[in-house]
Amino acid sequence: MGEIITPEGGRIFEESFDDALSTRYLAYALSTITQRALPDARDGLKPVHRRLLYAMRLLKLDPDAAYKKCARVVGDVIGKYHPHGDQAVYDALVRLAQDFSARYPLIEGQGNFGNIDGDGAAAMRYTEARLTDAAQLILKDLDQGTVDFRETYDGEDAEPIVMPGAFPNLLANGSSGIAVGMATNIPPHNAYELCQAARYLIKNPDAPTDALLHYVQGPDFPTGGVCVEPATSIRDAYETGRGGFRLRARWQVEDLGRGQWQIVVTEIPYLVQKAKLVERIAILMEAKRLPLLGDIMDESAEDIRLILEPKSRTVDPQLLMESVFKLTELETRFSLNLNVLDPKGTPRVVGLKGALQIWLDHRRDVVVRRATHRLAQVEDRLEVLSGYLIAYLNLDEVIRIIRESDEPKAELMKTFSLTERQTEAILNMRLRSLRKLEEIEIRSEESRLQDERDELQGLLASDERQWQRVEDEVTEVGERFGPKTDIGARRTSFGDAPDEAMVDAIEEALIPREPITVVLSQKGWIRALKGHVDDLSTLKHKEGDETFLSIKAETTDKILIFATDGRFFTLDASKLPGGRGFGEPLRLTIDMPEDSHPIAMLKFTKGRTLLLASDAGYGFRVEEESLVATKRAGKQVLNVPEGAKAAFCLDASQGDCIGVIGANRKLLVYTVEEIPAMAKGKGVKLFGGKVSTLDDITIFAREEGLSWTDSSGRRRAVEDWHLFEGKRAQAGRMAPKGFAKSNTFTPKG
Repeated sequence: MGEIITPEGGRIFEESFDDALSTRYLAYALSTITQRALPDARDGLKPVHRRLLYAMRLLKLDPDAAYKKCARVVGDVIGKYHPHGDQAVYDALVRLAQDFSARYPLIEGQGNFGNIDGDGAAAMRYTEARLTDAAQLILKDLDQGTVDFRETYDGEDAEPIVMPGAFPNLLANGSSGIAVGMATNIPPHNAYELCQAARYLIKNPDAPTDALLHYVQGPDFPTGGVCVEPATSIRDAYETGRGGFRLRARWQVEDLGRGQWQIVVTEIPYLVQKAKLVERIAILMEAKRLPLLGDIMDESAEDIRLILEPKSRTVDPQLLMESVFKLTELETRFSLNLNVLDPKGTPRVVGLKGALQIWLDHRRDVVVRRATHRLAQVEDRLEVLSGYLIAYLNLDEVIRIIRESDEPKAELMKTFSLTERQTEAILNMRLRSLRKLEEIEIRSEESRLQDERDELQGLLASDERQWQRVEDEVTEVGERFGPKTDIGARRTSFGDAPDEAMVDAIEEALIPREPITVVLSQKGWIRALKGHVDDLSTLKHKEGDETFLSIKAETTDKILIFATDGRFFTLDASKLPGGRGFGEPLRLTIDMPEDSHPIAMLKFTKGRTLLLASDAGYGFRVEEESLVATKRAGKQVLNVPEGAKAAFCLDASQGDCIGVIGANRKLLVYTVEEIPAMAKGKGVKLFGGKVSTLDDITIFAREEGLSWTDSSGRRRAVEDWHLFEGKRAQAGRMAPKGFAKSNTFTPKG
């Protein structure tokens, strides 16, 4: 690595490719982060937005001024400050003017600036623009020495590094951007609420986020909607600067008479294009993914009005909307990533308090710099006025020196001990100013400026007065954008998300209810046959495989799988593979250990009680609702002793008595109530004696008596079964003669 001098006198620098690439890529990344993607926390603007507002200010496009062509604005921006493509600059201008994109538009547009359907704006030569009141506040006091300026890219002009930012633009309008290795996404908020929170923070610098949330309820999107994010989640998001918000469309039921009704959507989530939303819903209806929805129509004009017609008037409106929210952009999630450039230009993620504090610190700096700048002007003017008064008191002598002296400036300075600034002012004085009335006005102005100087000096010497001035200005901004104004009224409200029961009803409503037969093979392949099939003898399997378990169910059911390790797994019947092939391996759907195997498959039935037991003779009763697993790994319910396995899963509601038989062929009968109900665990001992293995269990009704099934499928009664009655965990008595040689109540396999 080094430098090489060519014969022509040129220089070639040798550098490894890795070093060259990393150095240049790092420079590009930093440029993207600081100059394009992330906003400054003080004024909430990116460079392109700051340059747009500054160029429009120089064009005197105030809110009460006439509009100018956007092409003129864009030309000034790219010609003086922002050497990039004109379309990119115009796109930024358009977004600042769209009232459905910006909560508080910084530019007021005239002409076609696009719409919420996703249509673009007209060409810049056809549209016109000027600044809004919010933009005026951001630019306020820019010429009062409040911020630093830097040279533009070509060195011919100067541009502000940051705006004074009297308006809380960062949080009020939000921002989004993607850089290299980082991004930002900030939702809009209500300016009045931000000002109220800022005032509280001025008086209570150590205030926690919870205190600020008494004022800042949450995001306030320009398109309204309903935020259904839980309060705890909102609090965590504002505390850390990272999180998200669930946003829903606003809707209401419109009565059409005679039992007919329709749903009217009046507000849609932020950044959702209405035309694409309607198209997406229509596609889902055609695919029969929204079985409760009959039709959708767009009757929007200036206001949004989407009509959703139900399939039937008996449909619950809430259930219909929940089903639509689940599958469409009528419900979205807006992520929060409060990644900004701090006053030192360093990217960092801040919370709500941090963002407000940076803005307030900047406003205090603006107050101090503005006062310093004004104090310098006042001191300069007082110096000039004191010179004028000396001239009036010695008017004849001043006139004589000016008329007769070859060097009147030096003579005046020497005679009356004047400064050069005072002498220049006297020499430049007009003759009409020599009247007596002018002297009175000068003395009056001097007195007023002296009072102003004292006030400014007091302000600069007192932190408390500086913060009071900041609070007064923040209060004024809050009043200008208060809740009683058209633009200041909150648009996004807050609601609750649906409860678990509603969620289950939604999932069921979205699935066509059809009968199926679920089949599980010996080698663990599962499938769902259409309809309820009684005879599975002709069902084809892979070579060497056969039917193991089968149940009749419906597509809206949940299927429970009980495995030898004591875990329950839950499957959605609607998601099972069809019956045309051999199905799919069960282990592709659930995370079942290799040494574990299914022993039971059942349709979930609410309110049912099951009896679970291991072959070691331990078991308990359990409510079926507690067995539903939400994870692929299942739910551990029965704890199996070492060397044993889960072996039994029975419907405990089939009878009031239980019969157990061990490997020693001893039979014991007792009531089901003797087995305790538990949520999970090893269970209690079901039979006693020295035998270590439980061969079979049966549950029967006392009035029907105990019976067993022989190898030919015939039911055979156990005579005098009362002789085998006892208490749980007793040893029992030898099974009667003729009992099944398999030592089971029902033949296995």
